[in-house]
Amino acid sequence: MQSHRTPNRFAPSSSSRLRTFVALPLLMLAASIASAQQAPSDFPLDSVGYLNEELPRMEAAIAAKDRSFFHGAMARTVQFSERWGFKAQANPDLAKYPMCTEAVMDYVVVGMCKLNPSGDGCEPGLAPRFEANVQRCREVAARK
Repeated sequence: MQSHRTPNRFAPSSSSRLRTFVALPLLMLAASIASAQQAPSDFPLDSVGYLNEELPRMEAAIAAKDRSFFHGAMARTVQFSERWGFKAQANPDLAKYPMCTEAVMDYVVVGMCKLNPSGDGCEPGLAPRFEANVQRCREVAARK
């Protein structure tokens, strides 16, 4: 004898559960993309935060003559630039903050030049230009 079950309108069907299971990762991906989009006006403050964290570490590596530090520093700089989309000119909204993009991009080169002043790319005006860009970026960030 077969028992007759009345479908429960409030219990999700297996196809409904499957759709939810499949849609959940897509929703999480969309949420992470939406949260990754940052206001361009936040860029100077984020740049200053990044440099404030990196510069003391760089100075310590220079004092210890630790060239290996710069491999990780370059990777972190690339990640930072990709997060903001300025590495390949992908975020034109950051064009009004060249002092910050240049400071972030020059930071590793300046550190390497402090270790080896006669190295490739070590031009006399690089360090002063870097310091001026860091200072101007900090000034812009302080206005926010």
